[in-house]
Amino acid sequence: MQPVLNVEDVKRVEAGLTEVGVSISELMHRAGSAVASEVIRMGDLGSVAVFCGLGNNGGDGWVAAETLHGKGVAVTVVSPVDPDDIQGDLARVVAKSAQAAGVSIVVAPPRDKVVELLSGTDVVVDAMLGTGFHGTPRAPFDIWIACINASGARVLSVDVPSGLSAQTGLADGECVIADTTVTMLVLKPGLLSDSGRDACGAIIVAPLAEQTERLTIEADPVAWRADLDDYVDVLEPASNAVDKFSRGSVLVVGGSTRFVGAPMMAAMAAARAGAGYVTLAVPEPVAPIIQARMMEIPVLALPAGRDGTFSSEAIQLVAELAEKRTATLVGPGMRVSSGTVGVVSRLLETKVPLVVDADGLNCISRLTSNRADEFPELLRRAAPLVLTPHRRELGRLVGLEDTPPASLTAAMEAARRIVWADGGSELTVVAKGSATACVGVDVAVLPKPGPAALATAGSGDVLGGVIAAFLARSNVDNEDIPVLCSLACEVHGYAGSIAAERFGSRGAMARDIIDALGLAEDALEEQMAFPDSGGAE
Repeated sequence: MQPVLNVEDVKRVEAGLTEVGVSISELMHRAGSAVASEVIRMGDLGSVAVFCGLGNNGGDGWVAAETLHGKGVAVTVVSPVDPDDIQGDLARVVAKSAQAAGVSIVVAPPRDKVVELLSGTDVVVDAMLGTGFHGTPRAPFDIWIACINASGARVLSVDVPSGLSAQTGLADGECVIADTTVTMLVLKPGLLSDSGRDACGAIIVAPLAEQTERLTIEADPVAWRADLDDYVDVLEPASNAVDKFSRGSVLVVGGSTRFVGAPMMAAMAAARAGAGYVTLAVPEPVAPIIQARMMEIPVLALPAGRDGTFSSEAIQLVAELAEKRTATLVGPGMRVSSGTVGVVSRLLETKVPLVVDADGLNCISRLTSNRADEFPELLRRAAPLVLTPHRRELGRLVGLEDTPPASLTAAMEAARRIVWADGGSELTVVAKGSATACVGVDVAVLPKPGPAALATAGSGDVLGGVIAAFLARSNVDNEDIPVLCSLACEVHGYAGSIAAERFGSRGAMARDIIDALGLAEDALEEQMAFPDSGGAE
């Protein structure tokens, strides 16, 4: 796995490197050299323009420009001030070095001159605003960002695309849209989430020193980015020596007269994700409708109230069904009523793996008066428990219903409030969003995000079914549940990519994602390095 550090913690790594003899000056020269190497690797370098800011990010750009110039590349630096007027000592030194080496420099050009320069430029190096930036870019950087984005040139950003927050992944104004981002030392959360997904392009980590890995781990990563090989230990390779019972059984509990489709999608997803036997328990009025549409999955009709949701008579029946299954998913389309709140509360008391999604989460919010982090005794159990909130549901769970988490880092903070209050390894919160975090008590795992095609109604119900199926199929320890959930997210995301190829990025629906789940898992398994199966490296 690749570590991800908060921006503030990156400073600890830099300080640690200076203590072992790698100075900030040396780091800047190594960073600039790394950028220059990636520019050369891009090929077809007729001319390169390097846009530099006033801090150390700009210093990296000056070093890259001098390195490229020394290799015979036609390079021009665009700077807001003359090298002599740069206030930062180190950035001023490297700027004057580049100037003395003969690098062409354009100082504070007007917009039309920037447009003219870019019209003849093949590659732009964006070294304007670094990881310490937050807020809205000011002149001249806002003008330069707009011109770069409109130029059509290939763009390489240094550390983070200018205008993007490396911490949150959000941009208050326009930010550079890069083809490649060379980020120094370690990944930052903003590069992997929200606007960062569109802005960064291909991300290359330049560690800069052999001690970086050790110092990064000592700095306590906020999360870990999963690689496919990290999933080998949580999911056994395919085998012919199975039957429907050994592949696990899943109970899906949900539905109401208002929302009939959600539990159907969750149940179908669990089946497509490899569970050997799936049962769907729904309120009695909707059972005939669902039975007519689902041939492969048994549908059980449970007592319902006048509102079309589960009545109190269903509570014990659901618990008894769950005890006979390998894993249970509760919540899709269930609505919030006294009966459904009772169903969720009773399922939390069972001793089988449980996934709580959608209205199941809203029932927990009702049980805890929107403060699940203050009622750990409700969630604490021996068997695995996975909560799968999107950001608005997560906000309701921790008293932030009016200001739900707006970024990946904020979502991880909210999820940790719940997980750390519980304190046990049995609980994992899958904080869903444009980038998702699978947060356990000891680790947060970031799966590779899926495509925009996942942003469609019912997609979350599908993911709930996949996670339930993986829990039913696997025999992992509680400590490995975040990794297992991350794999489920990646299968879900890859299925979204397959569906988008078939129906278009805006045309794919949840049922299309369901149909692609088996193909997605097979494709990912082929890329995993199962030690005993000769998997691809």
